Amino acid sequence: MNARDARLVIVTAGDERQAASIARTLVDERLAACVNMIGPIRSVYRWRDAVEDESEYLLLVKTRAAMYKRVEARVTELHGYEVPEVLAITPSAGSARYLEWLGESVASPRSASTRTAPARTRARRRPRV
Repeated sequence: MNARDARLVIVTAGDERQAASIARTLVDERLAACVNMIGPIRSVYRWRDAVEDESEYLLLVKTRAAMYKRVEARVTELHGYEVPEVLAITPSAGSARYLEWLGESVASPRSASTRTAPARTRARRRPRV
């Protein structure tokens, strides 16, 4: 696998429990090789003509380019936000050994199994981006 075949997907979640649930589900279902959870972080953003300032958790999802749509769909299903952040970045380079491991750890699009039981999520007081 080369770097162009990899994706780093950025996702934010409203709390640690939801972030951990999304991370565990993506790895359990072989949609991601690894998910790093960073937080809490502070996010300042515009939502419905108001500036919001909230605590969130940042997820760095490592996956194959061919699996991005499935990752996006699964995050959207699991997430409590009306408009979850799901942003894919294509690496320009990467360690050959790491990329090999990533490729082996994520299911290929043809072999990706159907979903297991959905992860539990908590509803948010108000949707955020």
